Amino acid sequence: MTTAAMQEGGAATNGTRLMSLALAQRHGASPSWRLLRRWLTSLTALLLLAHGSANGLEIVRYPIPESAADQRYDYPRKLLELALSKTRTEYRVAYPTVSMSQNRQIVELEAGRMIDVAPLPSSADREARLLPIRIPLNKGLLGWRLGLVRKGDTNRVEQVKTMADLMGVRLAQGQDWPDTQILSGNGLAVIKGSSYEGLFKMLESQRFDYFPRSVMEIWDEQEAHAGTLEIEPHLALHYFYDSYFFVNKHNTRLAADITEGMEKAVADGSFDKLFDEHWGERVRKARLNERTVIELRNPLLTPETPSNRPELWYGVRR
Repeated sequence: MTTAAMQEGGAATNGTRLMSLALAQRHGASPSWRLLRRWLTSLTALLLLAHGSANGLEIVRYPIPESAADQRYDYPRKLLELALSKTRTEYRVAYPTVSMSQNRQIVELEAGRMIDVAPLPSSADREARLLPIRIPLNKGLLGWRLGLVRKGDTNRVEQVKTMADLMGVRLAQGQDWPDTQILSGNGLAVIKGSSYEGLFKMLESQRFDYFPRSVMEIWDEQEAHAGTLEIEPHLALHYFYDSYFFVNKHNTRLAADITEGMEKAVADGSFDKLFDEHWGERVRKARLNERTVIELRNPLLTPETPSNRPELWYGVRR
């Protein structure tokens, strides 16, 4: 994209945002304002697409998380940018102004509306509804789980050694997360939270006692709640599981380009380099080899999962 086009596109989208802000101040949160805000968001996306297409640049829309404190989308965004940089098409990643839950991302991808690609934990249902690029984004780390507990409350979990012991611990997950089905599928009772941030408040208020989080997520989440929560030091859960990039089932060109770029990144070592830059220290801090590990079955695993490619997985136990 030329500098002039970028400036023109930026001016257009900035103007739309300023208009949005002014109207928000005037109309508050009325139903008519919410409809108008959605229209303005769509207009911003169309402006980005128009300016990109005019300059031979493909725009790929990527979601923003539900919470400003949620950093889970940073690494897959960088991985997407790495993959797209290795394709023959020139791409630029753009972002909607509306945050989305996992379910909302799936709906928007299916409809071909606000986003074009999303990094989503996989399940048979999602793989049927959308088009997955079957290269695990986190080398299986999503299935390595440590637990957040209330400060000073680690004794509830430190004696857990078996699945039977774990069944006596109150666990929770998001209501639309595949992890909920995985844990339930292993006979565990799982309390369901309706929002990401709400789950931390539920733990703090003793609605449950153990919040399984991946070794990628848990360090930032504990830091964000350092006054009330700590990481339980003895236990780890493991199930064969990870996220993929998903696109609309008809967006085969984008899927092919992302697949090409991801395979090149795996082959030339840049995937592993980015992975280690982001997750290496966290994996080492997790001390997985020193913990009691409880292996869980993943009832959501599909036959197409590339479990026969060891270069795509970290420390898999099967």
